[in-house]
Amino acid sequence: MKLATKKVKTLGKSKPELKKKKPAKDASRKTKPQKSSKSKVITRKPKQKVADPVNNEMPTKKGTKRSHKEQLEGLKDLDPEFYDFLKKNDKKLLDFNLLDTDDDDEEGEEDNENTATKENKDDEDDNEQYHKPSEDLEVASDESDFENEEDDDAAAGGIQKITLNLLHQWEQQLGQANVSIDIVRKVIQAFNSALASISADGADGGENQPNAAAFKVVGAAAFNGVIKLCVIHLQPAIIRLLGVRPNSSLPLHKHKKWVKVRGCLRYYLTDLIRLVEQVSSPNILGVLLKHLHQMSGMVVPFSALGKTILKRLVVLWSTGDETVRVLAFLCILKITRKQQATMLNHVLKAMYLAYVRNSKFVSPNTLPGINFMRRSLVEMFALDLNVSYQHAFLYIRQLAIHLRNAVILKKKDSFQAVYNWQFINSLRLWADLLGASANKPQLQPLIYPLVTIATGVIRLIPTAQYFPLRFHCLQTLISLSKETNTYVPVLPLIVEVLKSNTFNRKHSAVSMKPLQFTCVLRLNKGQLAENGFRDEVIEQVCGLLLEYLAHESASLAFSDLVVPTVMAIKTYLKDCRNANYARKLKQLLEKIQESGRFIEQQRGKSSVSFDIKDAQAVVAWEQQLHLKRTPLDVYYASWLKTHETKKRRQAAQTDEINADYDVPKLKKLPAKTGVPVRNENGEVELFPSDSEDEGDDGLHLGSDDDDDEDVQDEGEVEVEQPKAKKEKKEKPEKQKIRLATVEDEYDEAGGAVDIVKDLDLNEW
Repeated sequence: MKLATKKVKTLGKSKPELKKKKPAKDASRKTKPQKSSKSKVITRKPKQKVADPVNNEMPTKKGTKRSHKEQLEGLKDLDPEFYDFLKKNDKKLLDFNLLDTDDDDEEGEEDNENTATKENKDDEDDNEQYHKPSEDLEVASDESDFENEEDDDAAAGGIQKITLNLLHQWEQQLGQANVSIDIVRKVIQAFNSALASISADGADGGENQPNAAAFKVVGAAAFNGVIKLCVIHLQPAIIRLLGVRPNSSLPLHKHKKWVKVRGCLRYYLTDLIRLVEQVSSPNILGVLLKHLHQMSGMVVPFSALGKTILKRLVVLWSTGDETVRVLAFLCILKITRKQQATMLNHVLKAMYLAYVRNSKFVSPNTLPGINFMRRSLVEMFALDLNVSYQHAFLYIRQLAIHLRNAVILKKKDSFQAVYNWQFINSLRLWADLLGASANKPQLQPLIYPLVTIATGVIRLIPTAQYFPLRFHCLQTLISLSKETNTYVPVLPLIVEVLKSNTFNRKHSAVSMKPLQFTCVLRLNKGQLAENGFRDEVIEQVCGLLLEYLAHESASLAFSDLVVPTVMAIKTYLKDCRNANYARKLKQLLEKIQESGRFIEQQRGKSSVSFDIKDAQAVVAWEQQLHLKRTPLDVYYASWLKTHETKKRRQAAQTDEINADYDVPKLKKLPAKTGVPVRNENGEVELFPSDSEDEGDDGLHLGSDDDDDEDVQDEGEVEVEQPKAKKEKKEKPEKQKIRLATVEDEYDEAGGAVDIVKDLDLNEW
């Protein structure tokens, strides 16, 4: 406003008057009393020479006849922005009629009036000629005054600032029984303005939200208040506005008042998913996803927007935090169910590709997330098996093509296309899906090709280096056989491991901690020479044989089925030199033979009078025998409890594991002395360094690079004792953190913790 006052004063004076009346004006200015502090006006002396704003020329006596209106019209052409500002804020200025004082001045000169009277008259003319600012103007004194001026400008331009009091009023209005559509629109516009305040360019595009500039969100408190208001109170208000009954099954877009909220809801859902994309905090994402889960019923009419929302949710489902993954999956499931006919194909394809993309590397950290994706994806495929058959057939065929190329070409690239975690995890996914839909006929034709592919993968490179991959495929086949109640010949593939030359060699290295195949596909030469490799192979062989035979122990043909397996185990025991291995296999062999004799006794009874071709009678007999519990089944139940406990301890890497494997404990050096420990001969005793442990941990990533072999071969390096001592001090604290993490991840992987059950969507 200072600029406006200064500019207008210069326009209303001519050159002669400025020269003539300068002394009188200065005197009057000094003695003129000031107004109150609320309406202070700062005036300035006009410059002596002022150029004409239109022609850019110095005014003359003839120029004084130019009316004030013409000068302002010239100002409109010279500075249109300033002219518009005057038009909006002070319309009186544009209608101001300037008095023509030239004649009065000439008459005053001819009549020779006294000086005092002439000066008073000149002052009155000056007051009439100069523009008087409005009374509500204030003097700019500090930063708060500048903020007030900005707020006044915003209010004058139709922009309302969001305050906490205003949000409280909106909250009360949204909580009323009869909600107005206007308040819903205002809240949605405020939400858009809040996002515009944090966007990169500082404002949202006008294409997204009309009238978005009606509100202005300044400060973190206002921003958080707007988000909280929308998240908590908007969805219930819209439900009351539509008049939805508690137990109504009618879709929301079928209600009469849906037309009123359709437009603003579309903008709101667009802004909501945009906010989800910009947020990285898991806690805030959890709140927003819970809100989106409530709003999912309103996404149905917007097909294009629904695909955008689902695309972002799939990304969170495959790469987000533990809780974020679950909430994203719940949103995907609810949105897809409500528009299954149009969205299911799109969702299944996007989720499968995300699953394969994010299962490339398996480690103790990524394994729980991969297991969750597989289980949740199976549930999505189970929504419509007719649609799922098309996807399953296509992707299983792709696996078969990769295997065929590897068998025919026999090149390194073709082998790597099969022997990787993505291929193995895909086999697991389809096996779980076929097992989950075993009671329905749509997907059962895919069992045979899937079993053929898994068997071909095992036969592709049947060396000891890929024993871990073999065991993963065998576990998949056994699970498929149990779930679908289909006979799969896996016993020869398991027993074949005992005949391996690499396995029967004497180990040349001692592993300081047990080797696990959970996150490993291949082994390097250093690991093949360790005793931990043989320990884990025997554990896998016994576990797989016991799991498969316990399931088949109630079969009518069990005693005939186990004959080749019994012979293979007896042959291995004749040449076995390890008492621990022989003890485990002998115990398993006794249980197998005991169950075989039990089945023969049951078949010899008079109750078996049906023909072997009568399938229904055979199934009824096996079910009755399964209820009686065979000896092998009872032994497997007790073994499973012990195995699960041991597996948990191994995952946590507790001290009991070292006791089980007779690993020597390292004694700490005295705190005061830095002298290394020496034996009787005076030589320094070398202990495995921490770098070896780190190398072993790196192998759990399942990498197929040849660099791993070099790392393990160079693992035995002499380390200076002071350095080892310093690492021992830091090791316990790091180990505690790591143990807790691994234990929690194992709970999720084993299914002991149900994450979905613990979530409450009403908690904010």
